[in-house]
Amino acid sequence: MRSHLLNDTTAEQYRRSVTEGVERVAAKLAATDRPFTGITVDALSPRIDGIDLDQPLHDTTAVLDELEDVYLRDAIYFHHPRYLAHLNCPVVIPAVLGEAVLSAVNSSLDTWDQSAGGTLIERKLVDWTTGRIGLGPAADGVFTSGGTQSNLQALLLAREEAKTDTLAKLRIFASEVSHFSVKKSAKLLGLGQDAVVSIPVDHDKRMQTVALARELERCKEAGLVPMAVVATAGTTDFGSIDPLPEIAELCEQFGTWMHVDAAYGCGLLASLKHRDRISGIERADSVTVDYHKSFFQPVSSSAMLVRDAATLRHATYHAEYLNPRRMVEERIPNQVDKSLQTTRRFDALKLWMTLRTMGADGIGQLFDEVCDLAREGWKLIAADPRFDVVVEPSLSTLVFRYIPAAVTDPAEIDRANLYARKALFASGDAIVAGTKVGGRHYLKFTLLNPETQASDIAAVLDLIAGHAEQYLGESLDRAS
Repeated sequence: MRSHLLNDTTAEQYRRSVTEGVERVAAKLAATDRPFTGITVDALSPRIDGIDLDQPLHDTTAVLDELEDVYLRDAIYFHHPRYLAHLNCPVVIPAVLGEAVLSAVNSSLDTWDQSAGGTLIERKLVDWTTGRIGLGPAADGVFTSGGTQSNLQALLLAREEAKTDTLAKLRIFASEVSHFSVKKSAKLLGLGQDAVVSIPVDHDKRMQTVALARELERCKEAGLVPMAVVATAGTTDFGSIDPLPEIAELCEQFGTWMHVDAAYGCGLLASLKHRDRISGIERADSVTVDYHKSFFQPVSSSAMLVRDAATLRHATYHAEYLNPRRMVEERIPNQVDKSLQTTRRFDALKLWMTLRTMGADGIGQLFDEVCDLAREGWKLIAADPRFDVVVEPSLSTLVFRYIPAAVTDPAEIDRANLYARKALFASGDAIVAGTKVGGRHYLKFTLLNPETQASDIAAVLDLIAGHAEQYLGESLDRAS
């Protein structure tokens, strides 16, 4: 079994095995003509359930053959231009190369003696990102597994900086369309059920600062502690960007921690055309960025950045076997001192490879393309009498629903849109997401692929309308 260990004696076997795997995936990518096969859970489950994990195949080629049957053939392929559903981006080749390198070397980014140069590369990328944001010379941060962990750590720091022993008094303010991880974080941090105050949004799905000011004032009057305001730069459902400068003013006025969840909108940090859309982010106390959303990186690649490096001490614990206190005095850089995680992948390498190959302008150009495509798509939907579109896009998300001319029952229209999404997914021709607006079911395009064209959007709209019309026709037949 030692023949399977990666070391100096198996380097050639490693080369052959990985090359064979890369060739399989490359062939699959080249031949994929739709984002999904449409396979069902009931059809796929028996294939996987029938595999006896206690009976290995002992041959990489055989394992890859099996993998084709249980995974590759029916995977969801985000690189396809008609994958329009969630915040999943196609990935750039330099980042995939970085993934291969980091997996093989297998550095752990918790301590210097497990990572060496990896630690310094991550720190350099943190400095680069805080510089792009404009957080100032005392800024710092750490890479995380994703936006949920970043938001959790940011709110942990905010809780500690609030300096109160009565957790029940703490309040977090976030818009009604903010990410669910805000409420989840409040629960994990031991705050009460009422800790998160939901602030209404305007027509463009942006936090209403007048309402925020009113709630902050009410909080103070009630003897409560305004722990943090979470502003969103790119909401999951709408891509909307809260008014960051106005929120920053209120946070300063009330002495409240300002966190900006820019997991989606962080691509604007590299934008050549639209950077001004997140003006005010530089005034935040903490920022979440997900490079695996709008920097075209493989999952996972995220970071949590702070204006004041000293606040990261709230996540610091020392263990004699790992990062004893003397290492701080010896100026040994251990990233575990800043992180909620201990063992941690060298995910920063993917972004490093990308920046050193493409440059920030290259990333920004790709994100600008999808933002511009969303504007074009919005015009298409707004001009199409078959659809109702909710808001003009701030980033690259379009929320809309099919509105039949002959049907007025909102519940029936809901069912038609739900059916259309399900039927489209089952066909594998395209994948779209769904959400609710005002209690009604809507569909959603999340555009993160620069290869997607306006013609793809138009074609998918026709497919949606066709499925919805089929459902309504069958519904009328059943009724009669």
